[in-house]
Amino acid sequence: MASIGYSGLSTARKMPALLASVDQHAAAIRESLEGDARPLSVVALAAYAEGVRDAAYRHGWRAPSGAIDWSTDDWVLHRLLAVCLLGHALHTA
Repeated sequence: MASIGYSGLSTARKMPALLASVDQHAAAIRESLEGDARPLSVVALAAYAEGVRDAAYRHGWRAPSGAIDWSTDDWVLHRLLAVCLLGHALHTA
């Protein structure tokens, strides 16, 4: 949340295209985790995010340094931001 969640979710409120992308990623994550018969939890989301990050690193992706340009279509960042969105929803529920 600290690395990308706060800035990304704040930006998504102002950028409908980003919000739509993140919502689609969140739906896919929910489907994936519920399909594995694991309840949606902060622990499950953290493990999922680690898996996404690790796979992305193995394929050459690197996290941006400094401020994130949310206008770029970075699948990994959008996926991780969706994890943050779901985690935030669990935390505030």
